[in-house]
Amino acid sequence: MSDTEHVAMKKKPFRYKRYYFYIFITIMSLVIPWITVDGNHLFLLSFDKLKLHLAFIQFDMQELYLMPFLLMLLFITVFGMTVLGGRVFCGWVCPQTIFRVIYRDLIETKIVGLRKRIKNKQQEPDMSKPENKVKKAIAVTIWIVLSFLAASNLMWYFVPPEDFFAYLQNPSEHMILFGTVLTTVAFLVYDIVILKENFCIYVCPYSRIQSVLYDDDTVMAIYNPHRGGNIYDEHKEKQFATQKELLAVDPSAECTACESCVTVCPTHIDIRKGLQLECINCLECVDACVTVMGKLGKESLISWSSEKEIIEQKGKTNFFRPKIIGYIAILVIITVILGMMGTTKEYMLLNINKEEGRLYSVERVSDDVVHVENAYVFLLQNTLSVPHKYYFDVIAPEGMEGKIKIKKPSAPFTANPAMKKKKIVILYTDEVLVNDARKDTIIPITIKAYAMDDKEKVVVYRKSTFVYPRIDIVNNAK
Repeated sequence: MSDTEHVAMKKKPFRYKRYYFYIFITIMSLVIPWITVDGNHLFLLSFDKLKLHLAFIQFDMQELYLMPFLLMLLFITVFGMTVLGGRVFCGWVCPQTIFRVIYRDLIETKIVGLRKRIKNKQQEPDMSKPENKVKKAIAVTIWIVLSFLAASNLMWYFVPPEDFFAYLQNPSEHMILFGTVLTTVAFLVYDIVILKENFCIYVCPYSRIQSVLYDDDTVMAIYNPHRGGNIYDEHKEKQFATQKELLAVDPSAECTACESCVTVCPTHIDIRKGLQLECINCLECVDACVTVMGKLGKESLISWSSEKEIIEQKGKTNFFRPKIIGYIAILVIITVILGMMGTTKEYMLLNINKEEGRLYSVERVSDDVVHVENAYVFLLQNTLSVPHKYYFDVIAPEGMEGKIKIKKPSAPFTANPAMKKKKIVILYTDEVLVNDARKDTIIPITIKAYAMDDKEKVVVYRKSTFVYPRIDIVNNAK
């Protein structure tokens, strides 16, 4: 055995690497919904309780300004992956591909034996045979069970598992939840058993946008026509069906025309035809050619490389080109912004509005003292998972410190988790704050609201105003 053949045989196929990665992704997707710290999930977008849990921090719906940044991270990451590695997301991460591998390669091929070989994905089973119909029914039944697990797993990112299983006991009260699960299961069965890779080819919009993201350095599965020979002409029409025909025109061509790269392709394309939207970069064709050419003591004619390196032969692939660096920079910036916004989470939400119908009230309490009040409506929400007692302070402008006081409420009050608390608040002053005979004076103040048992962590500041009347209104108060 030659050195080239020996290396080719020892090299771990990309297919097995994909399987390991699929196992990792599957385990992570199943485990993440169960990971909690102090009742907060690693990630949960709860439509039921209108909460977002991110990195064990709970955000109220009013704080969903984080969601656009999460979506930007998702899309820019996928776009960057496409520029760098083509449809590598489709072949290595996409649930559609993972589910198809589970159903076709594991269930149909390994478990029930409906398909003979994983390496031949073009030949469909002969369903005229009774035994194959039984095997098909068993395979579909197994997939229906797994579809329920997949659909439930998806819902756990929107309805936490502890609530999901509690809702199972009262299905009549949660018809939307169960309807969503059943609809998802029906879609998964239709998609994986009937639609198959046609979803990737005809339905998925990603295949349509990928072509505008590619450049000459984009890494993908590429056939080397300089070594293998041009199997297709410039019009993408097949010229040669056998190695003999190919060698008659191009004696140096190394392609054996075995078409192992064709039969193994899950999207039913011939990689020797050149770049095609249907290619999902699963690299099954690379494995097939490595095996065939390795037995001949030659390097594979199909490699995971770029057009610049293989087709144009203009040098090595440039991975860290300006476009990729730009994507990385954007991702870093968005991640930093998301981190900063996440760490500045408010553990209490507070809205302050002046009470409708009056700006102030004036009452003389003695010959020398006039009592001026302003009324407010505080709407407070405790975003933590435990009750807290709350109170607040009034921060007045310089020179008025301590002169604007709290009349109501006179004591701290309790707010339960996720519940909105409405409080009527009255501030007052017994001192002459402004001596203006022409107009009322609007005095800017700051409300410092806090939890009595955790003043350092649970604290918010809100701007508001205190209206002090004209001096003649004060002097004429009864």
